[in-house]
Amino acid sequence: MKFGISTYCFWQEVQAGSMDILQVIGRIADMGGEHVEVVSLGLDLVDNPELIQAIKSKAAEVGIDISNYAIGANFAGLDEQAYEAEIERVKREVDVAAALGVKLMRHDVANSEDKSIKQFMKDLPKLADACRAIADYAAAFGITTSVENHGYYIQASDRVQALINEVNRDNFRTTLDIGNFVCVDENPVTAVRNNIPYASIVHVKDFYLRPEYQDPGAGWFRSSGGNFLRGAIVGQGDLDIRSVLRIVKNSGYDGYLSIEFEGMEPCVMATEVALNNVKRLWEEV
Repeated sequence: MKFGISTYCFWQEVQAGSMDILQVIGRIADMGGEHVEVVSLGLDLVDNPELIQAIKSKAAEVGIDISNYAIGANFAGLDEQAYEAEIERVKREVDVAAALGVKLMRHDVANSEDKSIKQFMKDLPKLADACRAIADYAAAFGITTSVENHGYYIQASDRVQALINEVNRDNFRTTLDIGNFVCVDENPVTAVRNNIPYASIVHVKDFYLRPEYQDPGAGWFRSSGGNFLRGAIVGQGDLDIRSVLRIVKNSGYDGYLSIEFEGMEPCVMATEVALNNVKRLWEEV
């Protein structure tokens, strides 16, 4: 088991120009992280291969793994030409993952205005075809690709499983975010129990929750059912983190645990507190 941090946690500082990706990696090591998960937000590693080498060198210098490479993608609602182009674009990102030396890569799968189960079932065959093509390409590098439970459309545990089963490749799994299930009003304890057998990497995230009739004001967003959510420091929010981590631990999962923070607190402080909380809670459960 290795505890680490997603570069996404530091997006506040990166956006403000206060940190760059190499400084982020150094800070993760200083906090006691054992790995860094590289999220492509704000980065273009396809057209800047020199940055790939700089990231690898920095991680080696500070003694942490590069665990996972995460990118955005969308295969829904496209004409055939755009669909094929998107598959090829994601394959170029697989090349980046291989150059980084990672064995795990998350790519998004779909955005859709119509998030109904009817639309999902209609889209599923083409989404699976795209994921299968990318997984097959990634297999040559020994890389496992994955879908994360986020973005509302493919977020509930059963939709994630449906896609994984339809793709039907050993190297296509899920980036299992233990917190994100509340965005579609699913109990994280139940959902994690459902999907932990399919996990390639586990994100540890927490949220504050308020019912739909109790508007807390600025800084909150709504779940698919209309409830209010706000990102929290892991261990300080309303989710039953202990029960979820107990499920992960008892499953025998022994891969990477990656902190994600997207709350309102200063991100560097919040991320360090979250990492320390997760290490402590893991020992307690």
